[in-house]
Amino acid sequence: MMAPNQADLERKAFVFPVASDTAHVVLNAKIQRPLTSVTLCMRFYTDLTRGYSLFSYASTRNSNEILLYVENPGQYGFYLGPHSVIFNIPETLRTNLGGKHVCVSWESSTGLVELWLNGQPLVRKSLAKGHSIQPEASILLGQDQDSFGGGFDTSQSFLGEISDVYMWDRVLDPDEVVLVGNNQALPGYLINWRSLSHTIKGYAIVKPSLLSVHTAG
Repeated sequence: MMAPNQADLERKAFVFPVASDTAHVVLNAKIQRPLTSVTLCMRFYTDLTRGYSLFSYASTRNSNEILLYVENPGQYGFYLGPHSVIFNIPETLRTNLGGKHVCVSWESSTGLVELWLNGQPLVRKSLAKGHSIQPEASILLGQDQDSFGGGFDTSQSFLGEISDVYMWDRVLDPDEVVLVGNNQALPGYLINWRSLSHTIKGYAIVKPSLLSVHTAG
């Protein structure tokens, strides 16, 4: 079994140059207890117009324990187990020029989901009030898991580059989301791009990020 790499990937990206049902990056996060709130942020650059997975967190209970999935350029889906919600993206935020910075957060106590795209908040939605996220997870970039650690489909795979992946066990406030978009550090990471334990599988490559020369906003 391949040992994970531990690396500071600031100003770097995982590049997925072709669509496939094999290429992915496994992220190793020490999550010890069920999560009742979460924020996930990442930057990505693609020219895909079909659906694709950005972040797939599977448990033995559900392959979509957490899933951030772009249905098409105008709709982003957020899944928590059997529950899901769709965010409709305004026309002004649909261009792929310069890539995207996305943050999504959820809290069990209210069921509120927030999605921010390039520093712009979308209308809050409701999802899975009272739910909790299981801690034993298979966390992947580049593929949508339809089973724990597998079940990949080329038609759902990511093509492009992904960088600046961070995750917290709390909801970031609006000022903090802006800070993350400007590459400022925040404490309490579950997943930290600047100290990332990961394993690359298949045709994915670490390269300097094309998006590191500017920030979203």
